[in-house]
Amino acid sequence: MIKDLLDRPGPATVLVVALLLVTTWGVTYSPRSIVLFMLFQGSILLLYFARIPTRLKAALTILTLGVLMPVLGTINAYYMEIAIQVGIFVALALGLNIVVGLAGLLDLGYVAFFAVGAYSWAIFGSPQANLIFGGEHFPLGPWWFFVFLFVGVAVAAGAGILLGLPVLRLHGDYLALVTLGFGEVIRVLANNLDKPINFTNGPKGITPINRPPIFFAPLLRSLGIDPDPNVIYPLYLYALVLLIVGATVLANRRLEDSHIGRAWEAIREDQTAAQAMGVPLVRMKLLAFACGASFAGTVGVLFSAKQIFINPESFTFMESIGVLAMIILGGMGSIPGAILGAAVVTILNLQVLKGLSLWLNELRNAGTVIFGYDLANLPTQLEPAKYERMVFGLILVLMMIFRPQGILPAKRRHRELTEKP
Repeated sequence: MIKDLLDRPGPATVLVVALLLVTTWGVTYSPRSIVLFMLFQGSILLLYFARIPTRLKAALTILTLGVLMPVLGTINAYYMEIAIQVGIFVALALGLNIVVGLAGLLDLGYVAFFAVGAYSWAIFGSPQANLIFGGEHFPLGPWWFFVFLFVGVAVAAGAGILLGLPVLRLHGDYLALVTLGFGEVIRVLANNLDKPINFTNGPKGITPINRPPIFFAPLLRSLGIDPDPNVIYPLYLYALVLLIVGATVLANRRLEDSHIGRAWEAIREDQTAAQAMGVPLVRMKLLAFACGASFAGTVGVLFSAKQIFINPESFTFMESIGVLAMIILGGMGSIPGAILGAAVVTILNLQVLKGLSLWLNELRNAGTVIFGYDLANLPTQLEPAKYERMVFGLILVLMMIFRPQGILPAKRRHRELTEKP
């Protein structure tokens, strides 16, 4: 019945608007309710599927992400943290989607480019650069953050080309092993480049890292609003994440529909046939690595500014696996699929599993008894948050069995996996 409503523009619009308003009102009056916030997130998903006129859908999306989400974030800062993390991983998933989904190059070291971008700003946006160059010229001013968004793009793209050069003749398992090794090399370098010259401060990490300036603070003060940094900064970072995600989606869409995107798809389907048809394999592969890495680099700059502190443990192999799981879950080669996969995995990790663990701890502390069993005796090893990787593994196994094309697959891949020969 819901599907029938979503297929008709009028009822679909009424249903989506009603759900958004009701869930927003519910979270406003019950700000700690994880269930209500998940229903609000589900309303955004319904908005995507609903057959609503394009302009109206765009307006509702802007209203939801640009107004309702910040309002809920000011009510409960944890919700804003989830939204920012979702945005960061959406941009990462879209970058990896170019390499894996479009070009068919299995990259298991993608987090290395994320680390390169993060450390580029962390070093120069903190006193760490004084240990490298001497003097007292660092950290750079907060305004340099915006310059380093583009520096992160360039540095990460360079790292992508550096990775691409030795793997031009590799594919399949061999390519996966080399990219995995590259990711580990970057992490180990970050962990050990504290001597003889202290570039990364090793496992201790780098802090404090400058945040971007609140350039609109004078305007707010002129309007009689005294901005509280604890409220303004999360909203500001959320706006920056939205801008980066929007630019990433636009770039992905233009690349996908261009002759470059078609060349990547040809390489993914059959390298030999693509080369025979005149596709320059070397240039296209290097371009795929560079483009995918550039998105991770700019998000890495934002991540380091957001966290104020980074160390090598933020860029482990499991982070690459997590981003890969996002695009497999959503649908390889699909832009909406990558966005949905990143949102589902991040929310599952930050909200659902941790929320269940907190709820279980509350029941344990309250001495709740279920079917004669006192939950106070429940071992801490059974907390859901500790089984994050196992849950992801089960989801991927089930996806490969029942829906290998992903939740929102690309049209070509959907036909390949569903149509009978």
